[in-house]
Amino acid sequence: MMMLPALVILPLLGGIVAWLVGRNATDSRLPWYVSIATLVIETGLLLATTVAAMSATGPWLAHFSMPWVPLLGIDARLDMDGLSLVLLWLSLILSFLCIVVSARDQHESGLFQAMLLATISGVNGVFVATDMFLFFFFWELMLVPMYVLILQWGHEERQRAAMKFFLFTQGSGLLMLLSVLGLVWVHFQRTGVLTFDYFALANTPMSATLSMVLMLGFFIAFAVKLPVVPLHIWLPDTHTQAPTAGSVLLAGILLKTGGYGLIRFVVMLFPTAAAHFTTWALALGVAGILYGAWLSMVQTDMKRLVAYSSVSHLGFVLIGVFSGTPLGVEGAVVQMVAHGLSTGALFTIVGSLQDRLHTRDMRQMGGLWPMLPHLSAMGLIFSIASLGLPGMGNFVGEFLVLFAVWHVSPLAAVLGTVGLVLSAVYSLTMMGRAFFGPERKDRAALPDFGFRPMVLLGVTLVMLIALGTYPQPVLDLVTPAQAASAPGTALRPMR
Repeated sequence: MMMLPALVILPLLGGIVAWLVGRNATDSRLPWYVSIATLVIETGLLLATTVAAMSATGPWLAHFSMPWVPLLGIDARLDMDGLSLVLLWLSLILSFLCIVVSARDQHESGLFQAMLLATISGVNGVFVATDMFLFFFFWELMLVPMYVLILQWGHEERQRAAMKFFLFTQGSGLLMLLSVLGLVWVHFQRTGVLTFDYFALANTPMSATLSMVLMLGFFIAFAVKLPVVPLHIWLPDTHTQAPTAGSVLLAGILLKTGGYGLIRFVVMLFPTAAAHFTTWALALGVAGILYGAWLSMVQTDMKRLVAYSSVSHLGFVLIGVFSGTPLGVEGAVVQMVAHGLSTGALFTIVGSLQDRLHTRDMRQMGGLWPMLPHLSAMGLIFSIASLGLPGMGNFVGEFLVLFAVWHVSPLAAVLGTVGLVLSAVYSLTMMGRAFFGPERKDRAALPDFGFRPMVLLGVTLVMLIALGTYPQPVLDLVTPAQAASAPGTALRPMR
């Protein structure tokens, strides 16, 4: 299906066009229009792909493959199952949010839009690549433009934050590359076939020790990106210093590649080793939930608070993935989608406040509701969504994860519930300090949210409510296809 490579390549081509237009255009908004047009075309392609996928009869909904470097067994191979499809839609929705909030970034707008779209291209590739070399290629592709976004358009300490982001993600990526090469070499030794095909490598016989070593190489790379405590220390600074569009892109989309990788390339490639690692993974997940929530409670920087809350909420993804049950994995994916929508919206709101007040310090806020009723209302709604209010997608994801984990480790489920209580404390405290209380008399009039951001945030809210009130269509999709059920050159029934 040619639409799969088109979904990956189109944002990259759109970014190149935006950069070229920006170099010669007198109107700095032209690259922005190019980005919007690119995403509109991408929406049409994804809709067509979804419609075509609905007629597929197996767990793999679409397939594309062609030789790339035959001598080394490397193919340009892309495959999409329900998990990939859901995450591609999440990527597209939040891409619109990123582009809309970037409209005010006028400095070298062509290059800015090019970096945004190149990152989106890399993320889309990660979600569908099933050749391990190609997967690593896309993994690296999404890191470099994100580094440039932080370095060139970030805030006061952007150089340190960009370097920390690059060192952590690149260093862990190299560990994953070593594991990929090790897996390929073991497969070659056992079968005499040199290949990077995910489906062939999934059936590679190896010792328990070697399987654990290779699994840990993948796990560390994805744990850094998720992030998992104590590998999270790059995240708060990166979120705080990144431009608003970069924060939305990072929290809403890039972090989800870590959760996706844990499911696709850790639990499903190394099921036995992952099962033996469950106790450690649950401990790390619970530590992240409690540690992130506790640090969120003591923050005065609003953006930093939302960043630490991401560490806490994504701890549920880790314990869900390693619960060893389909229900836990489904809950983890729902949590990734809900977190992407709610946290992406929160970073949009925090960035808008920073543009208006020139500060992220909640001690200098307060009493904003009368002046900014639309922005404040959206802040309240997405804050209570983030804390897991019933009726929102976050509640469904966290409930399913805790329910699944209870049968594996009641202690982990109880401690995870404590994290939910703490999330209510810091979310409501943030709202009270920023939007309520006495209005400051020395504050000049501020512009409220206009039509465009309200429409996008409204659509995001509708999706969160739909996910929270009727999650079954998503749950039916997000169960990942087994690596053993490899699609052929033509789609065919697998069950």
